[in-house]
Amino acid sequence: MLRLILRLLTTKKNNRLDPNRVGVSRKAPKLLWSAIAILTFSQVFMRVRKGETAELDAEITHRVQVEGEKHRWFDRLMHIVSWPGFPPQSRIIPPGISAILWIKGYRLEAVFQLAAWGTGGVSSIFKRIVKRERPGPKYPHLKVTKANIGGTSFPSGHVIIYTGVYGFAAYLAALWIETKSVRRVVVGGLMGLVGLVGISRVYLGHHWATDTLASYLLGTTYLVALTSLYRRAKRMSLLPWRRQGL
Repeated sequence: MLRLILRLLTTKKNNRLDPNRVGVSRKAPKLLWSAIAILTFSQVFMRVRKGETAELDAEITHRVQVEGEKHRWFDRLMHIVSWPGFPPQSRIIPPGISAILWIKGYRLEAVFQLAAWGTGGVSSIFKRIVKRERPGPKYPHLKVTKANIGGTSFPSGHVIIYTGVYGFAAYLAALWIETKSVRRVVVGGLMGLVGLVGISRVYLGHHWATDTLASYLLGTTYLVALTSLYRRAKRMSLLPWRRQGL
């Protein structure tokens, strides 16, 4: 059944990849990172639920905002970085990337890219459990930028979705774009978006620092698992690998 599905998702376009670029998955480092990330997330989760991080979070937000407001370019950058994560674009861009990949003939990649959006579901589960309030009137010295946001604060939906969607897109770009200069620009841009969205959410006053930390931990764990599954599926679908009996 799995081979049949892979055959349906394999086209001439996405079957031309050099098997050496797929490589062999190294399980030990990935399992180690996942274990560390989950354990760290558990500690953050428990401390947040007990309210032990409230004052530290408020202090971090205050410092980020005070320093950030000194530089106009930084303020503008923080708004730009968060923009793709607000509705309606947040509901258009992720499936849009998958649709483009499918149309271009990268069917297997399109399916996995859509699966990367599943980090949003992970975020929703923990938001319902923790029900943490966003920065607000309790801390009048903190600035909260007006935006189309709702729901609770922990973890950050922006961060975990960016990590999944744009993180996996960066992985595919690194794998498929052959021109080195173009590959570096695309991967660098996508990873820059992932790396900056955390501080952007804090600076705009939409999330606490521990919200973003938790999302990075959950998001990267999800991403590690997804890239491992993709690598395995890709090895099975590539003709050169099948000829070698791998």
